[in-house]
Amino acid sequence: MTEKEKERIKASEIDPKFKYEIAKMHGGEKLMRCFQCGTCTSDCPVARFSETYRPRQIIRMTQLGLRDRVLNSDTLWLCAACFTCTDRCPQDVEVASVIRVLRNLAAEKGCIPQVFREQAASILESGYAYKIPDLRIKKRESLRLPPLPRGNPESIRKTLCNVGFVKHIEKKGE
Repeated sequence: MTEKEKERIKASEIDPKFKYEIAKMHGGEKLMRCFQCGTCTSDCPVARFSETYRPRQIIRMTQLGLRDRVLNSDTLWLCAACFTCTDRCPQDVEVASVIRVLRNLAAEKGCIPQVFREQAASILESGYAYKIPDLRIKKRESLRLPPLPRGNPESIRKTLCNVGFVKHIEKKGE
């Protein structure tokens, strides 16, 4: 299959109810206001440095009902949640909030990039987003710096289990 064929939209991919589903969710209410002016993408600091991340394209695919393409897209996770797109939108579309809603749906479906799964596993294991290398700990000791505060993974796991986060992270994706 050529790249051009991959880009073609098939009627079977379209879910006409998807945009209404998103518009009913907190943060997605203003989705339909977007008329594709491109301000969100032109002002986005991530889009400046990424050839694939385009907030406007995510919004349009959502409006068109391309549920699986949107929710399975790794670019969905590139948003820095800086809200520049929302602040600059002439139609007052809360682009960053729509993207958050889409990420939550993707997570419920188990579509989370591996890097985020690993980061979540680290938080659940140690209380830190990244494993702190032994070399860093020894360096701190040699400089007579106080030890780093201990993470509280038990408390974090309990909280994240209560909000349903852990079950989504542990899904392998469908």
